[in-house]
Amino acid sequence: MSLGETGTEAFQYTALPARVLFGFGTLAKVADELVSLGRKRAFVLSDPHHATVAAARLMRALGEFGVQLSTDAVMHTPVEVTERVMAKLVACNADCIVALGGGSTIGLAKALALRTDLPQIVLPTTYAGSEATPVLGETREGQKSTIRSMQVLPEVIIYDVELTYGLPPAISLVSGINAIAHAVESLYAKDANPVTSSLAEQGIAALGRALPRIVSDPTDRNARADALFGAWICGSCLGAVGMSLHHKLCHVLGGTFGLPHAETHTVILPHAAAYNASAAPAALDRVARALGAHEAAGALFDLAAMNGAPTSLRQIGMSEFDLDKAADAALQSAYWNPRPIERGPIRALLDDAYRGRRPS
Repeated sequence: MSLGETGTEAFQYTALPARVLFGFGTLAKVADELVSLGRKRAFVLSDPHHATVAAARLMRALGEFGVQLSTDAVMHTPVEVTERVMAKLVACNADCIVALGGGSTIGLAKALALRTDLPQIVLPTTYAGSEATPVLGETREGQKSTIRSMQVLPEVIIYDVELTYGLPPAISLVSGINAIAHAVESLYAKDANPVTSSLAEQGIAALGRALPRIVSDPTDRNARADALFGAWICGSCLGAVGMSLHHKLCHVLGGTFGLPHAETHTVILPHAAAYNASAAPAALDRVARALGAHEAAGALFDLAAMNGAPTSLRQIGMSEFDLDKAADAALQSAYWNPRPIERGPIRALLDDAYRGRRPS
């Protein structure tokens, strides 16, 4: 159904109710945000990598409001870790969760919020973009499942560009491509709309410009700011619409086979784009345009390959013997995708990704 002379399609769009602070040195505002939420006892989450410097800075900024620091966050949000940290949270009688770190730390914060309904303040240190979504992926007994609930959406996101300065170029690159994946899938989502689609193209373009500059010069302040801004936009797009083939495959590969999160997204994204290109040509044309290229799948592959990121599942620890199992798992739990999910083509996609073939 088109509306008016412009031919704009009818659509639905729900804005997400999160407060965002973006800038340099914004970590210093965390205590003020805590007070604005009417909270006084923050349970602080981080990971071993950030424990000695960034998390220590956060505890100093919180002062008397920071009642306990946990650095237990690990990849893929295993339920047994969440339950162990949950016991610590309850014991200290916290009334708020503050998380500093990447997707693993923010995933743990979301898992705790789901169980306690405590408000969250999150400070991302990577470009994953998951902080801007009401989506939580948890792993239980080797199976990763995803839920969508407003209960896990952080109330406040503090983007401090300075927190990303220490992110190594290689991790910056795969983290940024992970964020791009959110925007790519939002463009061909079943509930795609003009608002998120416009933002998605802007986010892809920002990251596409910034990531090669960060690889070349990790101290480039402007590139770091562009990448963090792009990551927020891409995450916001995914938060507003549904996920499809790419995220399903990544959850299977990560949760079942223990592959690293961002690297898996980086390897799979070009092949998922190629799989859906014939069914969603307009969406993939927008991806190509945002990257200044003629074709999306090849451009996404080149963004990784030309800047030194892994381009094959073999490089990141996948066994060729597990490809059949992965293809079978991808067909379980029906989900929407612009092109039908069929085992033969999915198995071929996984073979291309395993061998690192450039999509054509």
